[in-house]
This record gives sequence, structure tokens and C-alpha cells, in this order.
Amino acid sequence: MKKLAPILLILILTVISLCGCSDDSHGLSAKAPTTITIWHYYNGHNAEQFDALVTEFNNTVGRENGIIVMSQSMSCANNLEEALWDSVSEKIGSSKLPNIFHCYPDTAIALENKVALVDFDNYVTEDEKLMYVRHFLDAGRIGTDRSWKIFPVAEATEILMLNKTAWDKFARDTGADINDLSTWEGIAQTAEQYYEWSNGKAFFGRDGFANYPIVGSSQLGHELFKVSGNQVTLDFDKESMKKVWDNFYVPYVKGYYSHVGNFRSDDVRIGEIIAFVCSSSAAAYFPSQAILHDGMTHSVECMVLPLPNFKDTAPYATLQEAGMAVTKSTEAEVYASIMFLKWFTESEQNLRFCADCGYMPVSLEAAKADVVSSVSSDTVVNDAIITSLKQIEKYVMYTPTGFANGTQAKEVLERTMPALAIADRAELEAGAVLDEYLTDRHFESWYSDTFSELIQYCK
Repeated sequence: MKKLAPILLILILTVISLCGCSDDSHGLSAKAPTTITIWHYYNGHNAEQFDALVTEFNNTVGRENGIIVMSQSMSCANNLEEALWDSVSEKIGSSKLPNIFHCYPDTAIALENKVALVDFDNYVTEDEKLMYVRHFLDAGRIGTDRSWKIFPVAEATEILMLNKTAWDKFARDTGADINDLSTWEGIAQTAEQYYEWSNGKAFFGRDGFANYPIVGSSQLGHELFKVSGNQVTLDFDKESMKKVWDNFYVPYVKGYYSHVGNFRSDDVRIGEIIAFVCSSSAAAYFPSQAILHDGMTHSVECMVLPLPNFKDTAPYATLQEAGMAVTKSTEAEVYASIMFLKWFTESEQNLRFCADCGYMPVSLEAAKADVVSSVSSDTVVNDAIITSLKQIEKYVMYTPTGFANGTQAKEVLERTMPALAIADRAELEAGAVLDEYLTDRHFESWYSDTFSELIQYCK
């Protein structure tokens, strides 16, 4: 027995030694770096800032821990989603599915039928969660079990942006009240007044049209897409849609609203409109100059206002930005991906990116008006972020529950009413009679056609 004692001691020491060598590296090694890929939809200035932070990570935390992040911009959300489905479908010529990618809830739910996504609850502690704006975290929970599959990195909401230079002249001549721009009804009435004052110029336009009927319908007591388990119920209330119609289609065909360029900031730049609703992240693109009907270039001062709402309803707005999803792969790749996302959303890095690009920080420490103002050097971008942060405090922040065909259903809403308004306005400019477009029968036709398209995605 005495002879066995040294052997047992050696075995015990060996086990202890092995346990001591086991650390929390999860397969990461500075000597043999793990490469992870990110697909994002940032473009232009925002893409440059994002990629600069990726480089910073690679040169610091990444180098220390053996992580190399390769970032690729897909330019826009549509291109990114198409590339994702090409990868999942193993389409000839497609790229390998990335480790991290920008993702909306609808896309995440649809993708989960094909690829496994990481549940961040397994990698982020409760104490770490307290470092984030809770609403932003909750917006990334999907499915019947509300698992956390989308990590917030930068958020945006919708705001109203105004060419204050043009507005001041209009208001001075007509007595128009800026407070009227707080409701959709007031926007329509002001747009009519502006049309008459300006000899036929449009006043307003909007980006991201689908949010208007989705959020507006909820304000009016009807959630358009009710998701319960795997069942989606369409509540396409006709009375609510008539209010949506009366405050967009009708003023549009009358010439009070317009849509010419790719984005409404383009329309302000050419003097086509002077007010528009857009994502707060688009604030950086508001023009500092506009080319008006006289052909001369004029300086433009911007005013940022909260998102309008229907009269006598609780104010609602929706979150605009996609978060990041992570695909399940090797332990090293998953932990490398999580490490990057945590680093990117630490208050210092997150604030630098968001304050420069017009996003709301997701870090609780950074998502404060005075903190953002101390960093942001662009007045318009700063005003957009501050307005957004205040809006989150006062508005019901509506985040639609994602569902498998949600992207297609929202595309129907994005397309049908604006396309009809643009086509009908063209016919009116060619000599058609306005009264024919303002009948209940015309609205009923749009409603019926749109309902038929939507219902096929709500099964």
C-alpha cells in the first residue's frame, strides 16, 4: 500500500496540472489566430467607421486573444439578405455563410429553418446585460421561446427632418405652426397650405413606408401582424387603413407629397420637398445645400423633430436597425464572435461609432443625451440622436414580432400604396380627373388587392 501512495500522488498532481492548464480560451490562441467573418449593410461613411473599429479590434483585443475579424459590406439590407440565402442554399458561386451578420427578426426566424443561430443568453451574463439598454436587448428575442438571437450594436428610430430655412420663410408668410407637424393630419393640412403658397410645390415625403401602416395601425388599436406561436393572424382593419390612406395617398395624388430620388434627403437636395420622415441614422445625409427652382444653390439649415402620430393617439415609433446574429460553428469561432460584439458595444467604442454615424448607442452608459453631445461633432447628427433618445423615453417603442414570411409581408406594405400614389399622380399630371381617384371605390380596390397579397404570407 505504501508503494501505491507515490503513484496516487503523481496521478493527483497530474490531474491538478491538467486542470490548471485548462483556461477560458475556448480554443483561441494568439499563436494560431481564429479568423471570423462579418457581413454588414453599412455603406459610405458608416462602413468606413465600422471597418476602422474592426481594424482597431484586430490590432488590440484581437491580437492579444488570437482573433482576426474580416469585415465585408453588402451595401444594403436587401443585398445582404440575398447573399445570406444564396449561402444557405449553397447556390453556385455563393460565399460561405459568415460567422456574424446583420439580421432582422423576420430573417432570423426564416433562417433558423436552415441554419443554427447562437442564443446569446448562453454567453452573456445577467450582470453584463445590465450594461445595455434593456429594450434593445429584448428587441432581439424571437420565436415562441423568445430566445435571444439578435445582438444590438447600434439602434435607430424614425424622426421628422425639416428644411428649416425654407420652413421659416413659409411660416413667416402664412403663419404656419410648427406644432402642426406633430400629427399626420397636421402634416397633410400643412402640406396643402404649402402647395398653395409655393405655387404647386410638394411639402413632404417619407422613407421606409411600411412602418407607417404598421405603427399607425397599432396606434389605432389593431396590430397588423399578430404572432402567437407559429401562427400569424392578419388584422388589416379597413377603418385604420382608410386613415392611413387619407393621410398619405390622398395628399400625394393632390401633389402635396412627393417621391423622386432614391431617398427623401435627395429630394430635399433638389428642392422637391422640405420635410420628410426617415431613420435617425440617415441624419448624416441631410443636405447642407439645396438647388431650388431658380437654379441657384442655397444653404439649408436643418431642424429635427419627433416622429408624427395620428391625432389623439398615444405616440408610437419603431426601432429601425438590425442587430447581429451569430451562426453556430466551432467553439473558438463562436467565442471570438461574442468577444468582438461585446467589445464593439462597450461604451467607448459604441459611443464613437454611434455619435459619428447617427445611431443611438446600445450601451446604457453611452445612451445619454449629455454623453452623446460631448462626443458628436455634427450638429444635425447630434440633434437626430438626442431627439431619438428623448422619443424612446416618451413614445411606445413598438417592435413587431418577427415571423417567417414577415419580410415578404412588409414588402407588400412598402410597395403597394406608394406605387399606386406615384402612378396615379402621373396620370393626373397627364390630364386625368382628380375626383375619380378620391372615391371610396378606389380605396376599396387598393384595400382588397393589398389584403389578398398580405394574407398569403400570414398562414
